[in-house]
Amino acid sequence: MGGLFDAELIGTTIRQATPLILAALGGLLSERAGVINIGLEGKILMGAFAAALGTLLTGSPWVGLLAAIGVGIVLALLHAVATQELKTDHIVSGVAINLLALGLSTYLFRQLIVPREEAGESSVVNMFGAVSLGGLEQLPGLSALLKDQTWLTLLALVLPFALQAMLTRTRWGLRVDAVGNDAIKARMMGVPVKQIRYLGVLGSGVLAGMAGAFLVLAATGQFRENMSAGRGFIALAALIFGRWHPLGAAGAALGFGFFEALQMRLQGQPLFGVQLPTDLLLMLPYVLTVIALMGLLGKMKPPSDLGN
Repeated sequence: MGGLFDAELIGTTIRQATPLILAALGGLLSERAGVINIGLEGKILMGAFAAALGTLLTGSPWVGLLAAIGVGIVLALLHAVATQELKTDHIVSGVAINLLALGLSTYLFRQLIVPREEAGESSVVNMFGAVSLGGLEQLPGLSALLKDQTWLTLLALVLPFALQAMLTRTRWGLRVDAVGNDAIKARMMGVPVKQIRYLGVLGSGVLAGMAGAFLVLAATGQFRENMSAGRGFIALAALIFGRWHPLGAAGAALGFGFFEALQMRLQGQPLFGVQLPTDLLLMLPYVLTVIALMGLLGKMKPPSDLGN
């Protein structure tokens, strides 16, 4: 057990949690403004595909990242128009985006990337390198935590604190809170409700697209079908666990990341003398997701006007 829980495990936890934090904070921007956003899974998946294709075509991971953000914004805009202009049910719109992303990413992957592989060309893309923090990496306990971490991971660690400050200490944050809890009163007070909601949904597209880009540009180096693997729903569960607060959502995402890192560490290694089945370890994050979405860990109070 002494060799099981160490700084390297924590470093892996942070890496595994990075896309979850980014996506959860994206969902928070949308839902704090009153728009339910279960389309995070689709945005992550299409973001991953766009990142892979953009990088393959140009050789630059920065272009891939911009492509992922662009695709995320487009899908978010579809959701915003459907819910705010066409008054479509928020959940129906989110499900439609997830299904669209699943089918479209699979089709485009088989049309644009698979032929390259069949022709003998590599589909592995250039990735972001690890960020060097100079002397900080030499501090006791930090070397294993910061080893091989990209700037996307560092952003994911800083962003919850920045977002918390913005939501609680700025005029924009007060407006988001007003719109999310009572849009009618907010509109009567002169708050541009539709504008705030559009910005929240588009912000979710940016961060979910970045989460998808992380999977390709900082984790695996290539795109595969359905590689989001439910991370959008896990991020949504983290948002609910965290009670729609940035720090809470990030903490919950780190908890999910820990279980993912733990199952990776425990594969082939006994725990308390018992060899756990790999499938059981793989299902741990998803079991917690189901528990969160069922509300079995206590009453979760969302923004009062969420979904209206």
